[in-house]
Amino acid sequence: MGRLPLPVVGLVAVLLFAAPAFGANPSQKPDKAPKGPEIAKTLTGTVATATDAKGRAAFTMTVDGVVWELSAGPKWFWGDNNPLAAFVGKNVEVTGTHHAGATDLAVATVDGQALRAAGKPPWAGGPKVVGNSHPGWKDGKPGKGHGRAKAPGQQKDKTGATD
Repeated sequence: MGRLPLPVVGLVAVLLFAAPAFGANPSQKPDKAPKGPEIAKTLTGTVATATDAKGRAAFTMTVDGVVWELSAGPKWFWGDNNPLAAFVGKNVEVTGTHHAGATDLAVATVDGQALRAAGKPPWAGGPKVVGNSHPGWKDGKPGKGHGRAKAPGQQKDKTGATD
């Protein structure tokens, strides 16, 4: 049996090692580790405020030496009207959920009062529902749409006429 020419061996090696990557979608994000089930938690303490890296208000409560970040929903939605702001400096009982090993609490109630109505949260529904405060809102219109003038296939002659 003869030996294969070096370029053929190189091509085979490339195909064996690189071929799986040819079919991969480069825009796919890597899989996130599962967070696990939500765990109910009740905390009692004083609500404090700080500023996050983006200059937005962040709310915390330190209980037994653990700093819990309190959340009433997405910061982009609330802006300066976060319902947790009313409790800064006050000793309160908060209930909510968190994931095992995490110290961020999605707050449901403060001193027994719900922070929002039951059901779909007000920030749900995307930019068409929320409006221009939604992060998906672009250039005066919701979402990342191209608009009719630039949408592929939208300007085709649909009458069936040919030139």
